Amino acid sequence: MFFSRRFFPYFVVQCLGALNDNVYKNVLLLMIAWASLDSLPMSVDLFVNLAAALFILPFLIFSAHAGHLADSRDKAWLIRRLKWIELLLMGAGALAILTQSYLAMLGLLFLMGTQSAYFGPVKYALLPQSLAPGELVQGNAWVEVGTFMAILGGTLGAGLIMSAFEAQTISAVAVVAFALLGLIASQFIPSLPPLGEVTERKGNWQILKSVKSQKQIFIAILAISWFWFAGAIYLTQFPNFTRSELFATPAVVSLLLALFSLGIGTGSFLSVKLARGKVELGLVALGALGLMLFGCALDASLMWVNPPAEGSYTLGAFAATGAHWWLLGSLFMVGVSGGIYIVPLYSFIQAEARPAERAQVIAANNIFNALFMIGSAALAIVLLEVFGWSIPEFFLLIALANLLVISLLYIGSVHFRLAFVKYLFRRA
Repeated sequence: MFFSRRFFPYFVVQCLGALNDNVYKNVLLLMIAWASLDSLPMSVDLFVNLAAALFILPFLIFSAHAGHLADSRDKAWLIRRLKWIELLLMGAGALAILTQSYLAMLGLLFLMGTQSAYFGPVKYALLPQSLAPGELVQGNAWVEVGTFMAILGGTLGAGLIMSAFEAQTISAVAVVAFALLGLIASQFIPSLPPLGEVTERKGNWQILKSVKSQKQIFIAILAISWFWFAGAIYLTQFPNFTRSELFATPAVVSLLLALFSLGIGTGSFLSVKLARGKVELGLVALGALGLMLFGCALDASLMWVNPPAEGSYTLGAFAATGAHWWLLGSLFMVGVSGGIYIVPLYSFIQAEARPAERAQVIAANNIFNALFMIGSAALAIVLLEVFGWSIPEFFLLIALANLLVISLLYIGSVHFRLAFVKYLFRRA
């Protein structure tokens, strides 16, 4: 399945797209961090927060239209058009990097977010149409692995590029090259025409209302959004967590990101094995339970972390200290639990959504994901800045909140509860 024309070109396209997004975003943020204050159009803090908002905002504005477009057009045709747009944007982005035009780079970040918002619905709606039912779970596992590896690669790659000689030239060439490779790969995706008569175009509110009326799909979307809520908190807080709680250099942030991403990849494939290739909602509770238990273990492991005799831990020194292995193992298992949790949920909404409206359901999911991620940033500001919580206290709250998620899923939904009970009996 993986190397078939039905899947592999699409997999390459989506990985290169996620990689390019993250290379560009992180190059921009690193350029801002090292720029002289006189050259910036605004304060660094305002610029960073504005950049995050501008990238996520298009998902709220354009997701409804993106879902309708993906349902009403040949998906391969649409992907190729979107990759052409990405190539044009990255050409402009390369010019902005070379000229250090920060406002232009900020505006292009919004346009990149728009292109990603249109790619999101077709990205997931394509899978049930191109894969056999027995391949859907495995396909979603590969997508999650590819996405998080691309995020990790983009984050680490941007750091390596910006530390190199002629960094701006290399980064400008890189973003154009990745876009071009993605465009070439998109030419090999086979035709995937619409699956039925598409209803009149709906706005954001209409799409959300329509999905809310489909109770089980709506619950699954909320559960997916919780994953992105919690994941955004971990990823956003890792740099400050590393500095203030682990007493380590920025290189250790890369170690945390790598373990988290590798954990999600491992969990994604483990979910395929545990589900035996089927859409298995019973695994969602196991994933959420793991997120809670290993999240608490991550918090508890801090009792063995002590500051070094002098300075900060380097990457080698931190990894070589036995007292840190419990923390690193717990973080890896948080990622594994996340992979087990998320793959069945994506597979479920793809399998259960009406074929002619599948992309619009994915669009609704993207809207909720964006809202939850914005909510995670707002909660972080309130708890960390206003109430003065520590990051470990914040992490512990998120870990324990998974118990509430399990309760809402399996007490509030008969469908999810029965799926869990049936899974336990089959495995007994």
